[in-house]
Amino acid sequence: MAVYTRLGAEEMARIIAAFDVGTLVSAKGIAEGVSNSNWLIETQCFEHARRFILTIYESRTEIGDLPFFLGLLDHLAARDCPVPRTIHDREGASFRLYEGKALALIEFLPGVSVSEPTAGQARAVGEALAQIHLAGRDFPGERANGLGRTAWAQLLGDCGRDGLTALDPGLADLVERELTLISSQWPEHLPHSVIHADLFPDNVLMLGDKVAGLIDFYFACVDVTAYDVAVTHAAWCFSADGRHFLPQLSAALLEGYQSLRPLSAEERAALPLLARAASLRFLATRAYDWMNTPADALVTPKDPLAFARRLAFYGEDCNAALFEHV
Repeated sequence: MAVYTRLGAEEMARIIAAFDVGTLVSAKGIAEGVSNSNWLIETQCFEHARRFILTIYESRTEIGDLPFFLGLLDHLAARDCPVPRTIHDREGASFRLYEGKALALIEFLPGVSVSEPTAGQARAVGEALAQIHLAGRDFPGERANGLGRTAWAQLLGDCGRDGLTALDPGLADLVERELTLISSQWPEHLPHSVIHADLFPDNVLMLGDKVAGLIDFYFACVDVTAYDVAVTHAAWCFSADGRHFLPQLSAALLEGYQSLRPLSAEERAALPLLARAASLRFLATRAYDWMNTPADALVTPKDPLAFARRLAFYGEDCNAALFEHV
């Protein structure tokens, strides 16, 4: 179970008492969390049972970023986006400090993450992504993309040419070529907005073909809007190992997005490059984690070659056409 901060029953009850959510009934650690400590909280408020997610932020999340992350949730939720609300404490704060770490209580949303999405689900995700892009246009917060091009280059440099070659004989050359191309052609002039930047299927809660919730906004930032479309396309439109492109999901996702926020001609023209950039971003973080995660760690690193395969796919001239008529 990936709960790094241990809390006894009395201490947990004291924490929950700081929020106006009723009496603590139970707190169950959530095993899926890999960067933070998470619990499913159940409370009783008069005759009503309520559920929340309690998060204690560990070393990967900067406390200084929390006003952006949590403020964004409140902003989007107020505009009827399918995101969880932040539960403010009795003093009105969106997060509290506990032994030098920040903690927050977030609304629990129903739904399940899907491992093999349908076209209907992909379309709904495209619509939900467009919805947060539109709703976030007047969000006043600013946060740079901490995993942008400079970070990719640093992570891949830390992996080293020999380390990348050990993963795959052609990987170092592929990375070098793509880094140079993306840096020289990055479309900085395209529209910017708040973006999720990590909208994989495990960060979406579905109820049938309806999006019940978009969660884990801890990579959210202000960046090129169409880049977020490319990230989501790379995350949803391939088999998990990256070996198989799923054209029906691709068409549905892009149609769903454009039903609410039509992409400009410039954005459509940039999508092949942005998709390569999205693939390189996840290749970089996965390769670094693959080489630097201890063998006895609780977390199993994900295969970086799954995104090397996506990168190679998007780099093929014949595949650029899949974005031309969206």
